[in-house]
Amino acid sequence: MADLFTPVQLGALTLDNRVLMAPLTRTRADADHVPTDLMVEHYAQRASAGLIIAEATMAMEGNSAFWREPGIYSEAQVSGWKRVTDAVHAKGGKIFLQIWHGGRACHPLLNEGRVPVAPSAMAITNDEVHTPEGKKAYTVPRELADEEIPAIIEGFKVAAENAKRAGFDGVEVHGANGYLLDEFLRDGANHRKGPYGGPIENRARLLLDVLDVVTQVWGSDCVGVRLSPLNSFNSMKDSDPIALVTWLAKRLNDFDLAYLHLMRADFLGEQQADVVTPVREHYRGHLMLNMGYTGVEANTVIASGQADSIAFGVPFLANPDLPERLRNDVELNQADPATFYTQGPEGYIDYPTISELANA
Repeated sequence: MADLFTPVQLGALTLDNRVLMAPLTRTRADADHVPTDLMVEHYAQRASAGLIIAEATMAMEGNSAFWREPGIYSEAQVSGWKRVTDAVHAKGGKIFLQIWHGGRACHPLLNEGRVPVAPSAMAITNDEVHTPEGKKAYTVPRELADEEIPAIIEGFKVAAENAKRAGFDGVEVHGANGYLLDEFLRDGANHRKGPYGGPIENRARLLLDVLDVVTQVWGSDCVGVRLSPLNSFNSMKDSDPIALVTWLAKRLNDFDLAYLHLMRADFLGEQQADVVTPVREHYRGHLMLNMGYTGVEANTVIASGQADSIAFGVPFLANPDLPERLRNDVELNQADPATFYTQGPEGYIDYPTISELANA
């Protein structure tokens, strides 16, 4: 019977375990969105994950939503990420890059005054954005014209090419959490007409177009996609999330992806439904689940066949040796939310491992 520590095939990769590291934005890049020495150390510390999915990374310039998140559009960024991938590989790890467009979650103060873009001109209302001038309200985005969308698709293609040059083992397309691709998917944020609005097949068109070009760069067995049909973060909602995720689960079979990464719940607890069952029923590939799993629950889910792997987020922030801790049922370090979006080493590379605690 399979568990978290049973090796598994994920597309082109054979993973040593099924304890995967979810993408976690930590704003430790520099002012030019170039990965730093801190990031090299952070990811190398966590190389025992079956797979690391590196944080949301700007596919194209001018779409910052977090101030100091990394990018993958400049030569300096490619070189910076190459240092990260080399360090992870030197420790025997595997690492994908999550490529991303912030959409309406971007802010003019982060992008030299540029107005953010979105499927429809509706602002995020249930949160504020961190900027160099402190927390600010989100601005009303500009609705993308249909003729602008090919440039977005091309931007993801170039990002995929750059990720390959940076030494990643594959890429994850970020279709979750209220950023651009998710904004097109869900009808709470997409009120447009035409080929990219209205019925599910139109709202999904941009995500599928992006997957088309990214799989051409990498081959489908080195590409994953992340979805969050229930998450209300960034003012997101869909009138029928079950219908949406069921349609996507069926359609994504056509790509033969490395995996589908499904967030099972809502950060804010506002929308509740079982999205896992219809996806497991209809999606034939590797299913990775995420959000709030303990080691015990994760083992149960894998043993039952409900999922093929589990991605852990916050537990990996505070526990660089998370697989070892779960295998040996060792108490976990607790993460400090006050350091999630700071720029220093505290709460980033200073969480102790089991061996470090033993030798203290």
